Amino acid sequence: MFVIGDLHGRIDLLDRVLEKADGAEQIICVGDYVDRGERSADVLARLQARDDIVCLKGNHEDMMMSFIEDPQNAGPRWLRYGGLQTLASYGVSGVSDTSRGAELETARDQMTAKMGTALIDWLHARPLRYQSGNVAVVHAGADPACPVDQQSNSVLLWGHPDFLKKQRQDGTWVVHGHTIVDDPSAQNGRVSVDTGAYATGRLTAARISGDGVTFVSA
Repeated sequence: MFVIGDLHGRIDLLDRVLEKADGAEQIICVGDYVDRGERSADVLARLQARDDIVCLKGNHEDMMMSFIEDPQNAGPRWLRYGGLQTLASYGVSGVSDTSRGAELETARDQMTAKMGTALIDWLHARPLRYQSGNVAVVHAGADPACPVDQQSNSVLLWGHPDFLKKQRQDGTWVVHGHTIVDDPSAQNGRVSVDTGAYATGRLTAARISGDGVTFVSA
């Protein structure tokens, strides 16, 4: 298993990390492909074309899809969290994080026309978790008191207040992104892989096997 951390528009780092995935039985991305970085459109196109990669949904994809469905209500929040950069990657301009009303409707229409229905359908279909044996991969975290397959969508996308504080008792290791760490780690039943690629220029992946966990970065 080769699990790649949050991408946020860094197609350059994605391509470099994928070069280090040779021999991996399964490649998984933890979500947050869009926003903040400059090349969200390129990241989505690359991942959509790779049917050998399991791509989970992150909270930023969730906000983006909410914007597509209801731009006037969901737009302001998404734009504050990096949606402006995603719009720009599709060549959409003329909006800001203070835009409202018809401006948001127009931006949505322009972006979805560039994206196409196939990509939008692909985003809708992204799973929220992947599990193999006692290793579960999610975007943000999991309630340590609840089985992984019974977590709410909100917890998987946004995290849980006890996730980083309490260790699970069921022997399941949870691999996650969402929370930026200075260095990746595997401890107390958690494997953290988000090293803030969009801001630090460092994308991390965890190679997980029966021999343990090792990390590679680009």
